[in-house]
Amino acid sequence: MSTILIYTSPARGHLYPMMDVALAMRDAGHRVVVQTLAAEAERVTAEGLEHRAIAAEIEALTLDDYRQGSPMRQLRAAFDCWLSRAPHEVDDVRAARAEVDPDLLLVDANTWGAAAVAEAEALRTGRAWAMFLPYALPVPSPTTPAFGPGFAPPTNAAHRLRDRLVWAVLNGALREPVRRLQSLRAQVGAPPLDGYADLFLRADVLLYRTAEPFEYPRVPWPRGVHAIGPGLWAPAGEAPQWLRDLPRPRVLVSVSTELQEDGAIIEAALDALADEPGSVVVTTAALDPGSFQPPHDRARIVRFLPHASVIPEMDLVVTHGGMGTTQRALAAGVPVCVVPWGRDQSESARRADVSGAGTMVPRRKLTTGSLRAAMREARARREGAQRVAEAFRDAGGAGRAVELLEGLLDRSHAPTAAIA
Repeated sequence: MSTILIYTSPARGHLYPMMDVALAMRDAGHRVVVQTLAAEAERVTAEGLEHRAIAAEIEALTLDDYRQGSPMRQLRAAFDCWLSRAPHEVDDVRAARAEVDPDLLLVDANTWGAAAVAEAEALRTGRAWAMFLPYALPVPSPTTPAFGPGFAPPTNAAHRLRDRLVWAVLNGALREPVRRLQSLRAQVGAPPLDGYADLFLRADVLLYRTAEPFEYPRVPWPRGVHAIGPGLWAPAGEAPQWLRDLPRPRVLVSVSTELQEDGAIIEAALDALADEPGSVVVTTAALDPGSFQPPHDRARIVRFLPHASVIPEMDLVVTHGGMGTTQRALAAGVPVCVVPWGRDQSESARRADVSGAGTMVPRRKLTTGSLRAAMREARARREGAQRVAEAFRDAGGAGRAVELLEGLLDRSHAPTAAIA
């Protein structure tokens, strides 16, 4: 039996997409320790996994990027947060390694200190390590657009020039954060990065939680990157009885569980659906459900519902574009209408559109009329959503992850000399 330590950033949107892998590794006979949010201890242990809390200092450093005006400022704010967590992660992972003694470390792509420790140890001992990524891969390739703005894939020389310019601007804006990260990596013995994108290419295996055709084809795929489909684990929960009594078509409107001040999506959707047939269900998550007025008795507004049970009962999902909700809907064959509000959400929105599984309304163009038209078009894309659902199933999911991770364990246990 081998011991696997899964180390996450303090976000349920990064823990839940890896629970299926943790459970599959457990079922394959391994000891699995999940180091994550302290508040998730009961959920993790209820699944027969071991829980270890990440350091309180890390949880205290929360993302406030939604307060920033421009996408570039939001990205810098997110970088500053992840960098401020990194030194605490170094201490945290070292303490965990001493107590848990894992055979394999599997780290969140946003835990840069943990990744640096894992890579430094790999150089010293020859022991393999892995990373997981639950959002769009920000690594350039000739067949994919520049990361961030939500461009469609390039089809001509002008597009490719545009993408090179955007990548240059992005790398320039991140030069100082990357320099600070290089300093921390040097302190722990990890080699320097070749730039921001190199962060995602240093692990022996990167478990990428999506798949084509939702993800854009890459020629070639980067070494070690494996698109295994989304992680769809969710806490147990049943759809409420009243949901089954609502008339079709049913529309779910869902916004971020992390505060983004994205209530305008709910307001526009309620207005757009006021005179439409069928029903609407709104989950407000980080927002107060009392702030919104249902337009008719076919509307329900609540803070939370178990999306894993609710989404398959829907005909359309309107979302802010978080990868979790977007891919959960598509995995159920339900089309999406995405209004990206920040972070990487323009990337998931554009992928839904390009794959033919949904539509996209840019934040700056959000009106009652634009959203109503986009929702109608999205409902006509159910066949595209079903194609994506089938591709997600074919990608291998947690079973493929077990094959990859056990391959790393076999490599690490092979009788090779440690690197001095």
